[in-house]
Amino acid sequence: MKTSSNSFLYELRNLLREDQVSTNETILDHHSKDESYHKASRPDVVVFPESTEEVQAIIKIADAHHTAVTPFGLGSSLEGHAIPYNQGLTIDFSSMNQVLEVREKDFLVRVQPGVTRSQLNEKLKKHGLFFSVDPGADATLGGMAATNASGTTSVKYGVMRDQVQSLEVVSPDGKVIHTGNLARKSSSGLHLNSLYVGSEGTLGCITELTLRVYGIPEQIVAGRASFPSVDHAVEAVVSILQAGIPIARVELVDESSIRQVNSFNGTDYKEKPTLFLEFHGNEAGLNQDVDFAKDIVADHDCEGIQFEGDSAGRNKLWEARHNLAYAYIHGNPGRSLMVTDVCVPLSELAGAIKYGRENIETLGFEAGILGHVGDGNYHALLMVDANDSEEMKRAERFNEAIVEDALSRGGTCTGEHGVGLGKMKYMEKEHGDALHVMESIKDSLDPKGIMNPDKLVHKRRQENENT
Repeated sequence: MKTSSNSFLYELRNLLREDQVSTNETILDHHSKDESYHKASRPDVVVFPESTEEVQAIIKIADAHHTAVTPFGLGSSLEGHAIPYNQGLTIDFSSMNQVLEVREKDFLVRVQPGVTRSQLNEKLKKHGLFFSVDPGADATLGGMAATNASGTTSVKYGVMRDQVQSLEVVSPDGKVIHTGNLARKSSSGLHLNSLYVGSEGTLGCITELTLRVYGIPEQIVAGRASFPSVDHAVEAVVSILQAGIPIARVELVDESSIRQVNSFNGTDYKEKPTLFLEFHGNEAGLNQDVDFAKDIVADHDCEGIQFEGDSAGRNKLWEARHNLAYAYIHGNPGRSLMVTDVCVPLSELAGAIKYGRENIETLGFEAGILGHVGDGNYHALLMVDANDSEEMKRAERFNEAIVEDALSRGGTCTGEHGVGLGKMKYMEKEHGDALHVMESIKDSLDPKGIMNPDKLVHKRRQENENT
């Protein structure tokens, strides 16, 4: 599927401006990797479209030449989604970065896929609105939809799939389709939003998104609570949720990770399993929620809790959580960060994290656990020597162990990082025959297999033709 043919490049250059088509070595290198630990692979050419019409024409050229197409946002994905292992064509959406329409009375916004989360929220601020999904990285909204991103606020507002009202998608044969409308609900047809959100660029290219947004809360209070063990912290979260307290964020950071936070940020947080919490609402309601939460965490042997009501204090608190990956990298020079995630039912979370921590202790290198414990999702951060094959094998065995554990508990191999390349080997065990339905959909919508090939699900047609 690799192509560097003169006719292919000629057609692209005849379609686009000179600065929109690149075979520059530096540009190719930039698009050869994402933030994951997976091996880099360069595309043959990178294009920078500025409109849906240009994307449509690009896809038609790729379809005619049977050329692999890899969509690219900012390259912040963590499972190799944006790495073009079949070379071919990478479509970089950074030039399609306009907020097209804010419909404040409908609580909707229409954007191009290259708009970033922070860019959108800056635009929405003057309307008293905000976009809720916060994966930590300042990712593009197209990439966030493609991977069904979530993050710290999903416990209250939901994940990316819950925010998508409608998509504009260019299909593998160059058709433009729209998957929804502006109505808050519909019983018409199959739910195509959910088909394309999380499809990781394997079914088409997202060229426009209509997203749900929310009113900025009247007041926000953030807090930090430490516990004698991970079990105590997780049980406290379950009790808070059972009490019906509308918590907006609740993050767990383990003891090892708090140590890294203190070293990197110059803080003096107690080096114990810690919950970072945030509540949204009006002043009277928030005061009641915070007081109730204090009583609940005290029942679970909380060793100290502190709340921040002003924006500076909240920002400092959440910077510690969001910068945790950089804290590990800074504290382990010469090593690379490998990040993995799983998600389990809330009732299984404490046991799953304990299992993960026990396995980490056998690895022999720095590692930590953190998680969006309000929805059962936890992450493991491993500092590895990427040049040490034996160490990488141990890290892979750890990844496999926690995935197998999560599946045995009724969970999933990934709660938010996505499947990409790294988690494909677990798909059949998790989904069984349902995976064949997914493969059939891929075959039907992308019969030539040009869209982000060998990611998420395999094509079946080629396999069948060879048997």
